[in-house]
Amino acid sequence: MLRRLSNGDPPRLIESARVDVKEEPGRRSGPTVRPGRTESDQAADFFAEEMACLANTAGGGAIVIGVADDGTRIGTELDPEWLRHRIWELTEHRLTVSAQPVEMDGVRLLVLTAHEAIEPIRYRGRYRWRVDDNCVEMDPTSWHSRRMVSTGFDWSAQPSGHVMADISPAALQRARQYLTAAGDAAAVDLAAASDQDLVRRLNVVDGEGHLTNAGSLLFVGTPGDGIDYIRRDSTGGDSTARIRSNRPLIEQVWDVDQASQTANRIVHVPGGFARGQMRAIPTRALREAIVNGVVHRDWLSPLPTTVEHIGDLVVVTSPGGFVGGVGPANIITHPSTPRYRSLAEAMAALRLAEREGIGVDRMVGDMLSLGRPQPEIAEVQGPAVRTALIGGEPDAEHMAFLALLSNNVAADLDALLIIDHLSRYGWVDTASAVPVLQRLGAEAEAALQRLLAASLKDGAPVIVEVQGVPAGHQRAYRLSDAARRVLPAHARHVAQPSAREEMLARWAIARGRISTTEAADLTGLSTQQCGQILRGMEEQGVLNPGRQTRFGRGFFYIPRPPE
Repeated sequence: MLRRLSNGDPPRLIESARVDVKEEPGRRSGPTVRPGRTESDQAADFFAEEMACLANTAGGGAIVIGVADDGTRIGTELDPEWLRHRIWELTEHRLTVSAQPVEMDGVRLLVLTAHEAIEPIRYRGRYRWRVDDNCVEMDPTSWHSRRMVSTGFDWSAQPSGHVMADISPAALQRARQYLTAAGDAAAVDLAAASDQDLVRRLNVVDGEGHLTNAGSLLFVGTPGDGIDYIRRDSTGGDSTARIRSNRPLIEQVWDVDQASQTANRIVHVPGGFARGQMRAIPTRALREAIVNGVVHRDWLSPLPTTVEHIGDLVVVTSPGGFVGGVGPANIITHPSTPRYRSLAEAMAALRLAEREGIGVDRMVGDMLSLGRPQPEIAEVQGPAVRTALIGGEPDAEHMAFLALLSNNVAADLDALLIIDHLSRYGWVDTASAVPVLQRLGAEAEAALQRLLAASLKDGAPVIVEVQGVPAGHQRAYRLSDAARRVLPAHARHVAQPSAREEMLARWAIARGRISTTEAADLTGLSTQQCGQILRGMEEQGVLNPGRQTRFGRGFFYIPRPPE
């Protein structure tokens, strides 16, 4: 983080759940910054609250003191030992932080770090922890639940107090229906097992006949409403269906699955496709979102998993935040780390969840295959995980383009993600592909090379290198001319001046420069037209000339630094 700050990266691009950048409070009066002091109760109070929040967050965290939101080095004169001791006093002797001075560009900063707390730390009567890059209130139960996961404790594998006689026959029937529908030999064999053998092979009963907590949830009932399903035809409209109960979880999943699929309207795709009719939300993606919302939730929370089905939009909110290092930035590729392994494995054995942890992959792939936005998955205040599937009419042009790809390319999630990115942003390189694919640089480059080697069914390439990139610079790629003709979404980048300039500005900022040759290749316009566009962007204060002499080969523009 310090290296990136020193390189000029703004704090907003660096801050995360575990790192923050702050200027010292109490020193600014409008644009004027007052001289610093070695001791400041206002600063100590502020940083005690912030550090308690970070200590309550998995892994702890750090704050760099002395940098403004825009990256300006304000500095600090706070005495590290005094601040360290004062924070300890203000947190009722429960939080000990590290305070280390550092120098950056001749300015003294202070770095505060805190380890993850053994017990949640309350400050001024509130428990808070980080969600993304913000501190939000939380309850001690949620904190202890996350703590159990980090220590490897599996609540779902513990005895529940229920026995085989407490099992609902209807729940066993639903389990057999799911297994039979799966159709594979192992599932059919498990469906034919006796009640005792079925439960035993799901590993949700111990040797003395007591159900585990996972077995109790699945076959006896949930402590309160496990799922709360609400159907509305439009935003703000009256609910047309409501399902909530504390019956066995597998029955609740069945009821919500049936209701949501019934409400999932059939949409029609224009002729030329084998699938003339399909659902507004892909069936598998809808089921995955609901099942993930009950498998990975915090079952120590009294709140239900809510499923809001409004028109063609489904939003699943499940209590409990992300665990095990999973987050929105790596959820596609991160190894499966269930909160409750025994429950997750039982659901996988019932063919309701993915043992390999690839359910999110399938949700993303199924949505992109129809030209719909990929699922929006985020941690929200509570904490809770919110998954939104935005369904609707399939994009016929996008599907027509995918139909021209070979089967192995059309089924490659990396290829789908890159094509989706290109259709919305116009270009891609390894650096921009890393967050899109949620892979390391070498893996992202390999995915780009696979797509570069692929072709449409008429032999035309799918993507090509952007022309005009200087030797020694990272290669970048765009849709081929043939692909652009089939996928008219590209036209959005050149038809409207604002969209066109936004694409070129994004290129200049990411790549550090832009020439008329590069701009012409990105837009499909002539170099003369692009010269006029780039000069206009210079007049708007977006670009600066790369050299004072504008004439001659190799002239280019550079992004204007922020003031």
